[in-house]
Parts: sequence; C-alpha cells; structure tokens
Amino acid sequence: MINTIKPKVALLTSPHLERAYHHPLFPPIGLSYLAAVLDQYGYKVKVIDCPACDFTQEKLKAELASFSPDIVGIASMTATIPSALESARVAKEACPNSKVIMGGPHATFADDQILIEEEAVDIVVRGEGEMTLLELAQNNADPKSLPKIKGITFRNKGEIVKTENRGFIEDLDALPRPAYKFLPMNRYKIMGKTFLPIMSSRGCPFQCSFCVASQIFGAKFRARSPKNVVDELEWLKTEYGAEGISFHDDTLTLDKKRIIDICDEMINRKINLPWGCQTRVDTVSEEVLAKMRKAGCNEVSFGIESGCQRILDAVHKKFELAQAEKAIKWAKKEGLFVAVSTIIGYPGETKETMQQTMDLMRRIEPDDAWLCIATPYPGTELRALVEKNGWKMTNDWTKYNTMNPIFDNPDLPSEEYSKMRTKFYNSFYTPKYVLRQFSKGYLKGNFYSKIMARTAVNYMLWRILSKFH
Repeated sequence: MINTIKPKVALLTSPHLERAYHHPLFPPIGLSYLAAVLDQYGYKVKVIDCPACDFTQEKLKAELASFSPDIVGIASMTATIPSALESARVAKEACPNSKVIMGGPHATFADDQILIEEEAVDIVVRGEGEMTLLELAQNNADPKSLPKIKGITFRNKGEIVKTENRGFIEDLDALPRPAYKFLPMNRYKIMGKTFLPIMSSRGCPFQCSFCVASQIFGAKFRARSPKNVVDELEWLKTEYGAEGISFHDDTLTLDKKRIIDICDEMINRKINLPWGCQTRVDTVSEEVLAKMRKAGCNEVSFGIESGCQRILDAVHKKFELAQAEKAIKWAKKEGLFVAVSTIIGYPGETKETMQQTMDLMRRIEPDDAWLCIATPYPGTELRALVEKNGWKMTNDWTKYNTMNPIFDNPDLPSEEYSKMRTKFYNSFYTPKYVLRQFSKGYLKGNFYSKIMARTAVNYMLWRILSKFH
C-alpha cells in the first residue's frame, strides 16, 4: 500500500574529515539525480552538501533539525565513510523518528558490516539508487514494505536481510536532469571558473580488478542520446553559467560513433565550453580525438595502470602497451592536455616492474600523472586477492585515497613504492614543466594547463619550504 502522505527527504554528503585530502568541489551528481527523481514525483527534498557549505557535523545537525525529514539519505565513499557514519548518528539525534538510508559504492559492498556495526543506519541502498529510493519514499521506508523493495539491505529482528538486486535503468534519457536547484551552485569553482559535471552514460563492460564500476552500474554500456546530452550542456551554460564541463563517464568514447555525434552537435550548436573526460586508450582513434578537440575538448585522461604488460594483464586491462603510447601520441598531436593514471604496488609488482612504469612515463611525457597506490576497495577483485594471500591490510578507511599503502606485500615493502612515487613527482614538476604548461595554458588557452602550471609551482615551493622545517 503506497502512502498518500509524502515524506520529506533530506539527501546529504557528509562533512570533510580533518587532515584528509580534498578533491576540487563538484556538485554531487549522484545525489542530484536522486533529488531530481523525488522532486519529479512531488516529494519535498533538501540536499545538504556539507563540504560545499563548509558544514561541521554540528551545523548539519541544526540543518536537519530545522527541516525535520522523514527520510535521510547519506552518500558513502570509502575514504569518507567514517564521516558518513557520524552523519548517520547526527541524523538520528536530530530526527529520532527518521529512517536513515545509506547508499553509494562503499555501502553497496560493506552493507552487512555497516548494519551490524552502526545502529543509526536503518537501510542500505545497493547500486544504482534512483528507483530504489523512490520506492522507499513511496512506502515511507515502512518496515513491512521492505522485503518487496529490490536493491536494499536492512535489519529484521536482528537478522540482516538482502533483497534481490534491482535491474538497471535502461532508458537514461527518461531521467530528469540533475536537480542542481537544491545546491549552492555559486560554491563550485575551480580557479574562479564554474566547472560543472555531466554523466552521459553508465555501465562498464570492462572488469578491471581494482574497480567496482561494472558492479555498481552494470557491465552493459547504457548511453544517453547525443541530443539529450547536448541539451543538458546548453542548460548548464544558460541556467548555471557553466564555464567548463567535466564528463563523469567511465569510458566516454566507448561508442566512437556516438561521441562523434555528440561533438558534431556541440559544434553545430556553438556550445563553446572547454571540457575534459576520462576514457581508455583502446577506444579512441585519431579521428575521434580530432573531433573532440574541435568540439572544445581540452583534456583527456587515460588509465594506463602500468609500464609492464604482465601487471596490465594481472589487472585485466585488456590492451597492449603499444596502444597506450599510440593513443597518447595522437592526443598530444591534437594539443589536448593528456592526464594518465597508473597503479603501483599491485600484487606481483617488483622494483623492476615499477621502474618500467617510470620509464614509460618519461617516454610519453604526460601533462599530468596520477601514481595511485594499489587500493583494495570493498567489492574489488584486488581486495579478495589480498585476503586470499593472507596479507595484513588496514581497515582505516580514511587511508583509502590511493595515496597510502593499504596492505603489506611481502615481495615489495611499501617504503619502496612510496619512495619511488616521491622521486617521480620531484623530477616531474620542474621549471621546464611549468613553462610547458604555462605556454599551453596561457598562450594556447588550455584551461587544464593553467591549473597544472599553478599546481607545479605550489609543489616546488612546498618542496623548498619543507627543507626548512
């Protein structure tokens, strides 16, 4: 029986943890989609983005108490889960009768643990959340209705109950646009520019061992139509003054014809916004990259993971190193800002394989490089492998940000790859690098190069000053 009195719903991202690394602020696109669907169905919604509003847990408590929601939905990423759990406790204190629901990647795979260890959390939503949260709202999260709602985990008389997985939304064009009207949009700036996200597809057919994308959004690639995507870009520009766009797709160029159609639509409509994306080296071509640049693409990010084919195969990347070098060469030829990410310290890594990665980086000379330390997030094959090997692993989730060693690999002490990582960045951010990015950024107008010119200068200053402390 669907409740006729509509509950009020608060959706939130929890406050920043002290001394934790903070990424640049973007509007929380996941919560914005949840809010949009609820709003479309006439629910009273409040979105509280604590990092953007600079809220502490105390301020969050006051905000929740004044709104008095019946349902509180909390986003969870692994590195911020301690703060998310604290927000759950705060929500229960502020609104004791509310149902506290947690979703997101961490909660999806640590649902049992969260419900066993944190009584403030009533329900966990697993995977894609829009339709699940809508159903919960329609039933006001009534305990009697829970067994019939797909995609949730909850407690029933002390037992943990998991309902069957929910199917994925097939027609993404049918989703309303993210409800940014509930957010403090003037707070999302990068170098003074309004830089906004868009997600044009969901689902990843690749099963990389360190990633859960194909489990959260499915292995089937589901894509919005080019017109629908460019309609949203136009809306972001006219409605919210977007001065730049970040595509949050896992693999934007998976369907080459579709990305060319999107680019043509952007060119025809004179969108004229700089944008960046991430994709794979085996899903681009010279033609695709040339078209992307013409449509305003400034930056492309590739996950190349390793300079050693054996490690690439171990993480199931399914491409050859020669493809990576070719794709990066094409992108650089188009004048794009090329960012690459690698993983160091993966099981099987040695000093020699790490050196191969460093040698590859020197050969390809990327504009930005993320040397991520292998991080066994819940739900990944990597975590299962570390557990199977019986290696010591920390569950201090705040360290799960790809910058800290998480497990002890007997074949390669963590000091080795921490040392190599520092050595790489010390030789990467140099005066020559600053000049190259300054030229690309300020003379050729590449937005990302402007950011990195400043970043490199700050890094070099920090290195100099740290010698005096």
